[in-house]
Amino acid sequence: MGIADVPLLGQIKGRLNWLDERQRVVSQNIANSSTPGFVARDLQQPANADFAAAMRQGGGLQMARTNSAHIAPAQANVARFSSQASPDSETTLDGNSVVLEEQMLKMSESRMAYDAAIGLYQKSMSMLRMAAKKPGG
Repeated sequence: MGIADVPLLGQIKGRLNWLDERQRVVSQNIANSSTPGFVARDLQQPANADFAAAMRQGGGLQMARTNSAHIAPAQANVARFSSQASPDSETTLDGNSVVLEEQMLKMSESRMAYDAAIGLYQKSMSMLRMAAKKPGG
């Protein structure tokens, strides 16, 4: 089992991918803030972002095949994100619905969540390294 197969790290990777995609969508909104008729877009939270719902669905943990006679586990779903129209609180006379202040708040929220996920990833890797160390070494 490689490091990439650890379920927690897979969850963190999925979260980082979602946050990366959200930053891209918000950046496009900001770039089009003066385009007539442009409607702001945003990503919806992934369905597995709710901890209780994730636990009901197995928490992202996959069964391991320890014997060739066992049934192979299903392949993990590849995360796909799609942006949806999400107009901000105001629409200008030319039909543009991007409010820069609201977009900057979304950008800041994403950045803080990204930093938290990176911190969790680093702590997890540190614990794995400590567990893999030879005792007394």
